[in-house]
Amino acid sequence: MQNEKYRAWLIQQKYQQATITAQMHRASRVQDYYGDLDTHYATDGLRSLISQLEYSIQDKRSNKPNETKIPFDGDIYNNLASYRDAIKRYKRFLDGENEAIDVLDETSELPIPELIEQYDNQQISLEKDMQAAIRLNISQLEAGLKITDGGKERSVETGYIDIMAVDSQGVPVVIELKTGVAGQRAVAQILSYIGSVMEEENNSDVRGILVASDFDKKARAAAKVVPSLSLVRYQFSFKFFKE
Repeated sequence: MQNEKYRAWLIQQKYQQATITAQMHRASRVQDYYGDLDTHYATDGLRSLISQLEYSIQDKRSNKPNETKIPFDGDIYNNLASYRDAIKRYKRFLDGENEAIDVLDETSELPIPELIEQYDNQQISLEKDMQAAIRLNISQLEAGLKITDGGKERSVETGYIDIMAVDSQGVPVVIELKTGVAGQRAVAQILSYIGSVMEEENNSDVRGILVASDFDKKARAAAKVVPSLSLVRYQFSFKFFKE
């Protein structure tokens, strides 16, 4: 497993630090019990390994036991979904779907690792502050919203939901936060989370709220065809006090 390159790729994808740590840990844990991930990728693109980690809603309903090599406590469906997601994400890294990590500004005086660390610290700090502020003032996002995730990101098959809530009518609401301008990819991401919640809860009545500083044309166009998805812009305000 290419730990340092993978970590740099995750940073480039703008994942939160908690997500990066979790993904690295889960991928490494699968590797501990199934062998080198890069070898699996060279053999069949990790398809066989991903298949061995499959565990469906029907498996959960029939109380199928954990038949993988990975020991763990707790809900089998959620645990295997998180391990499977970690391997799928590592596969995307190996597939080279996003190679933007190679185009950082070469004219900077800082070496690339320091650029990545500096950007990551600033990005993560802002994301954490934003999430904390919304959790404390969830009703400002929408009247009647109540947080249901116990104060931590909810893990689903397709990733980690920033905030999970229900609205005044009891409808589940997936809330995804972006610190900059959100694009089509952000819309696709929250829709995948909504789909995962629908499947896990066997409930087709799930909404989404995507929060960002702004939205590009593709994001706005994509959201127009999804009535259950709301786009909400945020902005900062500052107050100054004389000492």
